Amino acid sequence: MDVTHEVARMKEDPAFAQNVGIVLVHHVVVRGWSKAEHRAVERLEVRVDQARVDALVAELSRRPGIHKILVETKTGELAPGDDLLFAVVAGDLRANAGPVLDELRARIKSDALTKTEHLL
Repeated sequence: MDVTHEVARMKEDPAFAQNVGIVLVHHVVVRGWSKAEHRAVERLEVRVDQARVDALVAELSRRPGIHKILVETKTGELAPGDDLLFAVVAGDLRANAGPVLDELRARIKSDALTKTEHLL
C-alpha cells in the first residue's frame, strides 16, 4: 500500500476536510527474529481470512468519529523485512481513531491472521 497515495485519495472526498482531523497508520513488517524464541526467522507463512478483515473494517467504520478505514494484508510466504499489514484509520479526533486502530490491529491478529514462522 502506498499510504501517501491512499491518503491523497481520501482527501479527494469533500467530506474529508469537514470530518477528519487525524490519520493513523499501522505498518507491520516481518521481524527477522522470533518473538517467542528470539531465533532467526527464515520466512513467515501468512494466511488471512479476508472476509473477516472486511467484516471488521465494516463494523469499526461505524464507530463515532471514524471517516474511513483501509486495510491491506499480505499472504503467502514472506521474508524478514517484507510488508505484512497496513491499517489506516481516518477520524475526527485521536480519542476516537486511536482506540479503533488498536482494536482493529488486535482483532485482525487474533481473528483473521494465521502465521507460521520457519526458523533458521
